[in-house]
Amino acid sequence: MKFTPIASVTLLTTFSLIGPGLAANPEHTRQLLATKKCSQCDLTDAGLVMANLVGADLTGADLSRANLSRANLMGADLRGANLMGASLHGANLSGANLSGANLTAADLRGAFLSQANLVGTNLVNANLLGAVGLPNYTGNAEDFYRWGMAEAERDNHQRALELLNQALVMKPDYANAYLGRGMVQFNQGDRAGALADSKKAAQLYTAQGNQEGAKAAQQIVAGIEQLNNPKKRGPSIGENLFNLLQGLAGLALSAGWI
Repeated sequence: MKFTPIASVTLLTTFSLIGPGLAANPEHTRQLLATKKCSQCDLTDAGLVMANLVGADLTGADLSRANLSRANLMGADLRGANLMGASLHGANLSGANLSGANLTAADLRGAFLSQANLVGTNLVNANLLGAVGLPNYTGNAEDFYRWGMAEAERDNHQRALELLNQALVMKPDYANAYLGRGMVQFNQGDRAGALADSKKAAQLYTAQGNQEGAKAAQQIVAGIEQLNNPKKRGPSIGENLFNLLQGLAGLALSAGWI
């Protein structure tokens, strides 16, 4: 049996769908490719797929909706750049300076972000699935929870655990993160871990006055306990499995998954 996060497409609400296009200022695109120096340039909608932009100066440039998929931006200076809705799918941003950049709704799936400076970067609704080297300071506990559940949807269990662990470091009483981590552990075959985290979630929901969350978590605890001890008197395994899934559905509503 596998737990599947419900309606995960709503976890990161706005994924960009961007195709190659022409820059608003073609001369600026030529300047960038020839010199790698284009501070304050108008590169809106620019088609820069797989472009070699190592160390490029793009401070304050307007790269909104630009297609930079698989571009090499290693060490690039993108301070204050507008990358709203840009595609950076698979781009190499290792060591890049993105301080103060606007990456709202940007597609950063599979991007390499090791040692990148993301201080003050706007990542609202950015798609960070599979991003490598995401610094811990780039989001709050809720962000890491959403990213973790999205990774769980992709069966990327190890990455999901890393992100959910980070959410709990930031917010130790975060009931949703405990239950989410329990789901991931269950899918990895770690029923003991799943049970412990589900119980912790139930305790926290109760203490925080979240009756719906507490009820859902308690149903999940009961379902796991029945799976661990099928000879124990009580509801059938089938009934507890149903309760398990019903608990997840109820929690999905209360936690804002759907």
